[in-house]
Amino acid sequence: MDASLEKIADPTLAEMGKNLKEAVKMLEDSQRRTEEENGKKLISGDIPGPLQGSGQDMVSILQLVQNLMHGDEDEEPQSPRIQNIGEQGHMALLGHSLGAYISTLDKEKLRKLTTRILSDTTLWLCRIFRYENGCAYFHEEEREGLAKICRLAIHSRYEDFVVDGFNVLYNKKPVIYLSAAARPGLGQYLCNQLGLPFPCLCRVPCNTVFGSQHQMDVAFLEKLIKDDIERGRLPLLLVANAGTAAVGHTDKIGRLKELCEQYGIWLHVEGVNLATLALGYVSSSVLAAAKCDSMTMTPGPWLGLPAVPAVTLYKHDDPALTLVAGLTSNKPTDKLRALPLWLSLQYLGLDGFVERIKHACQLSQRLQESLKKVNYIKILVEDELSSPVVVFRFFQELPGSDPVFKAVPVPNMTPSGVGRERHSCDALNRWLGEQLKQLVPASGLTVMDLEAEGTCLRFSPLMTAAAPEGLLSWTPSGAGKQEPPGPGQSPQ
Repeated sequence: MDASLEKIADPTLAEMGKNLKEAVKMLEDSQRRTEEENGKKLISGDIPGPLQGSGQDMVSILQLVQNLMHGDEDEEPQSPRIQNIGEQGHMALLGHSLGAYISTLDKEKLRKLTTRILSDTTLWLCRIFRYENGCAYFHEEEREGLAKICRLAIHSRYEDFVVDGFNVLYNKKPVIYLSAAARPGLGQYLCNQLGLPFPCLCRVPCNTVFGSQHQMDVAFLEKLIKDDIERGRLPLLLVANAGTAAVGHTDKIGRLKELCEQYGIWLHVEGVNLATLALGYVSSSVLAAAKCDSMTMTPGPWLGLPAVPAVTLYKHDDPALTLVAGLTSNKPTDKLRALPLWLSLQYLGLDGFVERIKHACQLSQRLQESLKKVNYIKILVEDELSSPVVVFRFFQELPGSDPVFKAVPVPNMTPSGVGRERHSCDALNRWLGEQLKQLVPASGLTVMDLEAEGTCLRFSPLMTAAAPEGLLSWTPSGAGKQEPPGPGQSPQ
């Protein structure tokens, strides 16, 4: 990398790249040096002190940062190590440093450069994810894009909102529909950001008889929409899932799109399964998301890139409304939020981008194949061919037991019968999850409690790609070599 830096004509850019490489190397090597020192560390860095009058050089400041990052590791030996971010991660970090430097250019150069960065990144993402003629909004907070989309929908449906403000909302209250399987706290966040009361939210239940129990009930949704219209409310926006937060299931987006078009509702889609739009094979339910009004994606976690913004792709032909909603900006510096992703996409290339997503899906498929060979394992997978999320649990059926307990929630846990059996399975699954996390820390395996299924284990390699050196080189080929304890056996 040093040799290539010498070819850069701008000395500031060359020095920036060199300093970034040296700074990251120093911080990444600090873990190894701490171990070699066998517990010897500087205590002074942990104690706040007065600002030195003479100032300090960069090496001393980085040494202080290093001590603050790793100073307590001797006291907490179980804390996870900081992963090496790799060369592609350096590009993302360089984007933040480069953004500060670019902001010092004169206005005309800054305008041209930022416009090029934004238009390039938008074009690449729209083509990768099959979202034709879309616009892009880049944001640090993952939910911020949806909040801006809600503002755009309000301005689009309420023509007098700019003049009369919330008076027009009072006369005809907007309704935002969220799935019961939506991310926890999403509805409250939207109301706080938009200044709307909680009654403007409508929670749509999931299927109870047919289809996935983590999938929105479309028939019930239509009933709710009709009821709101009869009560004088305005159905405004629907948030659908292409990969629910818990188990990675996808709503029937094609059917939801038809319903939204029928009633004039804005359709927004989010979820980890949107990453599969970049692959050659895409399930029909996820492919339908390419026709939605907007969707939010998180390429940073998917690609293992640090400090890369989330992106919301949307379609709208009124630039004045997108400006009022905050989706576009006249400030060139706001467009620099796309710079880390612009650099990273060029470094990875289209093939590298697709290969990372493909590899994560292949990891999930291989784990599914291995789990099928293990007795007493139940897999909760929606689409075995393309799902990047695997949720599974250990279960056991004692002689004379009713297997229904595995799919029906137990309201009152009792120390006998079905309650005891469910409690035993949950305990075994928690133990199994802890054992697997210790055996393969890079897998990012999580233990979660589902209302119907009980305690389950989730493997979502796209959301744990931040440790590419460990996860992307790991294969679950040995997952089927050892069976968990059978009925009546101790997990120990």
